[in-house]
Amino acid sequence: MATSWETLPIKLKGGLISNLSRLQQGLQAPGSAKVLLNFEPSIKGGYRRINGFQKFDPTLVQPYGSVVVQSSGQSGTTLLVADVHESPNVDDTFVVSGVSGSYLVSAVTYSDTNKTATLTITPGLASSPADRAALTFTSGQSRIEGVHYSSSNAKAYVLRGGCVWSSLGSGWTKVSVPSYGTTLVAGGSQTGSTLDVDGLDSDSYVPQAGDTFSVSGLDLIYTVTVNSSAASGASTLTISPVLDSSPADNATVTFLSSSHSGGLKARFKDFNFNGTFKTAMVDGFNNPSIITSSSYTTLQGSTDVTGAGHVEEFKNHLFFAKNDLVTYTAPFDEESFSTALGAGSYRLPDNCTGLLTYRTQMVNFCETFIRELQGTSSADWVLTSITNDVGCVSSDTIQEVGGDVMFLGPDGVRFLGSTDRIGDFNLSLASRRVQSDFEKFIAAGSEYCAAVVRGKNQYRIFKYSSTTKKKNTLGYIGTQFADQNGQSVEWGTTEGIKAYRASSSYLNDEEVFLFSNDDEYLYRLESGSDFDGVPISSSYHTPFISVNDPTIRKTVYKVDTYFEPESLIEGTLSLKYDFIRPGKIQPTSLVVSGGGVFSFYGASTYGVNTYGGSPETLFENQAVGSFFTVSLQYNFDGGKPFVLDTVVLDYSTEDKK
Repeated sequence: MATSWETLPIKLKGGLISNLSRLQQGLQAPGSAKVLLNFEPSIKGGYRRINGFQKFDPTLVQPYGSVVVQSSGQSGTTLLVADVHESPNVDDTFVVSGVSGSYLVSAVTYSDTNKTATLTITPGLASSPADRAALTFTSGQSRIEGVHYSSSNAKAYVLRGGCVWSSLGSGWTKVSVPSYGTTLVAGGSQTGSTLDVDGLDSDSYVPQAGDTFSVSGLDLIYTVTVNSSAASGASTLTISPVLDSSPADNATVTFLSSSHSGGLKARFKDFNFNGTFKTAMVDGFNNPSIITSSSYTTLQGSTDVTGAGHVEEFKNHLFFAKNDLVTYTAPFDEESFSTALGAGSYRLPDNCTGLLTYRTQMVNFCETFIRELQGTSSADWVLTSITNDVGCVSSDTIQEVGGDVMFLGPDGVRFLGSTDRIGDFNLSLASRRVQSDFEKFIAAGSEYCAAVVRGKNQYRIFKYSSTTKKKNTLGYIGTQFADQNGQSVEWGTTEGIKAYRASSSYLNDEEVFLFSNDDEYLYRLESGSDFDGVPISSSYHTPFISVNDPTIRKTVYKVDTYFEPESLIEGTLSLKYDFIRPGKIQPTSLVVSGGGVFSFYGASTYGVNTYGGSPETLFENQAVGSFFTVSLQYNFDGGKPFVLDTVVLDYSTEDKK
């Protein structure tokens, strides 16, 4: 009698699961994954190979500021440079405007106070550079310490090398250039290490230590070494080096840069108090900054916010968190810290790890506490407890996803969402399905960042270590399918995205997801089909599926894989039997290939690409072997994204074990 074939359709859903035994997972969730690498659980169904990333701007961000030659006439293998906001490093390379050749740094002597560096270089200078000739570094070792995308002016902002830069995608412009008014030299015949100036617009917004400037008629670049004060727009600046000659009375003083030297991870917040879109930035060390499309200022009204590490806007106030102290400005005035006008401060039970405005309250995160601030102004602010048992251990993982807040706690990714009960919050574990994996993912000394892909209901979290190679760097993708339910988040993993800082926002209807790693460039995720030219390796392995009774032997004949292609797909399918136990013969890998040649409207070139083709949507593979449990293991290398949707297994039932 002919063998009777049976069919098992397996709908691919559930994502990565590690909180079930291998047999239980195959029985309860046959379409889930034991390996889901560089695939994302899709809200449209199935598992989609992820998009890649490309450089947001092909130009590298200068690593130490707008560095220039300090005085002409230099020659040989040493070079004194100025306007340097972090120390260059050995093995950096650069070119000098007007001088041929490329130069390698072999030794450095740096002065943070003076913002100068003496570089020992190889080879010797081909000619003497002009005074203030620009150095352009072609490699540098400082990291990009902050990333932000402002949808109000379609600009990316980064903090690198002690300076803030912006880009529209085709070249970087230094933003951290202060304007104190029409600043002029006040009186001729000045010498030494001070300089009298006037013409300041404000007596409260004045030059600060680390500011660099030039003086009309003088050769050198000068640095303010002590915070100044002003009266009636006049001030005496303490400077370095000493004046190389006496400037003329009313000579123009041009400020070149404020300093963010020593800045740690920078964080940003967009706000609009008076019709002008602005961005506040803190870096954990220096004064906060306020950036608009055409201006840059630092906040000098309160030492309590100098060195703030977090910033948030709530009820038309700016809030700054510095250790356990949270200081807020007067309403609608980011520069006022007057208590008489509605500014103030409060203390948290531990150092703050994040601030986030969520619906009608502002959430204050600590490592082991979470507090909420409610009210409308300083007259009725109320700080109450959400929990004393759970906190956020990594500041840059706090994100709002699909109406809920997700953050990295000590035991995994957690929700913070409102419930039907007034004043109550849900704190369920969003990473419950992959809890054992997250226990390994969370490691002491590692750094994390996260951002959201709103159009896909995704939370993406990345682990950063300077010693881990890009290709080995791990991350997680969580897709939310229902609100406030740890079982409703399906997970996949990424490998090859080394993200140190990340930011995502919308520009009109287009989502922009930016990140930096430890090189000189800013990257755009969800762009292209490779990792900046490197093919994407991806894998999906099912759990070991018993096909009903795990004690009955089955014979497999055919595997049909339904998919949605965007281009030609090539990979392999391996059938692994009976938990790959020793002595069990495993069949050779099968080739999976399909998709065909076709084009998408809007993504192809008329006259070059072919329109109207019908893509193939089925891998058909003849298979051999018998099993009690089977895992289908798909592996791909390169190509464009595609969706694995459903697998159909044709088999026959044999004898009982």
